[in-house]
Amino acid sequence: MKKFLTHPIGIDQGEEVLFSEFAEGGDMWTGEGPRERRSAIRFTEAFRSAPVVQVGISLWDVDTSSALRAEVKAIDVTPEGFTAVFRTWSDTRIARIRVSWTAFGEVAHPDDWNIS
Repeated sequence: MKKFLTHPIGIDQGEEVLFSEFAEGGDMWTGEGPRERRSAIRFTEAFRSAPVVQVGISLWDVDTSSALRAEVKAIDVTPEGFTAVFRTWSDTRIARIRVSWTAFGEVAHPDDWNIS
């Protein structure tokens, strides 16, 4: 559990198209086996420390002739941003994925001392 003690809490959110491969015939659409796409996401402004990030699929355009297999998560979370990762495997065919994300964390207060 992440506890916020005395600092203000900031919430940032956004959406990101991770890929769109139907028109180009990319391997998310035409390939098989393990496949992955990553996208670096920057927060609107830096948090005081690494925030908690929730990622979900907000749009998926998929072929339904096989089972839908997918994993989406946030990795490498820092105060400035994170990497959104989408993975699929086997014979799943994905044309396009958009993720939405929300980050919760401590932000700086105007009265904070900056001692260097």
